Amino acid sequence: MDYIFDNERPIYAQLVEKIRIEIISGKLKSGERLPSVRELALTARVNPNTMQKALVELENEGLVYTERTNGKFVTKDQKLIEKIKKEKAKEKVNNYLNDMKNIGISYEESIKYLQELGGSK
Repeated sequence: MDYIFDNERPIYAQLVEKIRIEIISGKLKSGERLPSVRELALTARVNPNTMQKALVELENEGLVYTERTNGKFVTKDQKLIEKIKKEKAKEKVNNYLNDMKNIGISYEESIKYLQELGGSK
């Protein structure tokens, strides 16, 4: 996972988003044990407290859970993963449609552009 942070938002919030995407995309598998907080912090080049704060946020969302003495794991709740994936997709679609509207392209034209220029499948 690439960890490139911007200065616009707190680093822990960016970590939450990056790990959330790793989970909903399936790169981190359901039930998979996560590396330790220290290992994750080293990989991301952040303070362990910052990584811990991000993991607590993901745990509050239900995407991560802790087994005492065994570490942290990705949720096994597929319905939750699909729900969050759908929310993320809706956010992306709304952003796209708003951006298109802002440059004077109608909803119908926006859909047409998606179909024509949607990129590789």
